[in-house]
Amino acid sequence: MLKISRFYAVAAAVLALGLSGIAQATDAPSSGLGQSWPNATDVSANPHWHVYVFEKDGVRYVQVNDTNGGVHGAIATAGGQVLVLPIGSDAQNVTTSTGSTTDPTSTTADTVYDDGTVKISATVQPTGAVQMAVKTGCDDPVECNTHIAPSSP
Repeated sequence: MLKISRFYAVAAAVLALGLSGIAQATDAPSSGLGQSWPNATDVSANPHWHVYVFEKDGVRYVQVNDTNGGVHGAIATAGGQVLVLPIGSDAQNVTTSTGSTTDPTSTTADTVYDDGTVKISATVQPTGAVQMAVKTGCDDPVECNTHIAPSSP
């Protein structure tokens, strides 16, 4: 009887370790920000760009690279707020705005990332510099209105 109990205990431990590895594999990486070819999935919405997402302590970091691996810029976002990070050759050319992420006026910009609340577009300037526009907001009023704001203590 004792051998059977020990078998089930060991089997349960092995199963728990295996499942925790699967759970960790689906999480966004928490390191690699600033690298040309980070060990992260390319989530770009455009084949002319590479976009990598990292998460740590509830903050999402989004990095935009060109097809050669050159880092152009990165942002940090949490709770609807965006912070432009001093990373990449065009960090000084990143602008932010709030409102709907839909931008019908921009026809030359490439949408490089869009998760429904953060949209990043990139426009190559005649000088070769890249202008990145980050818009935060929500395009789906039903989805936006179903989120409950955190209560104040």
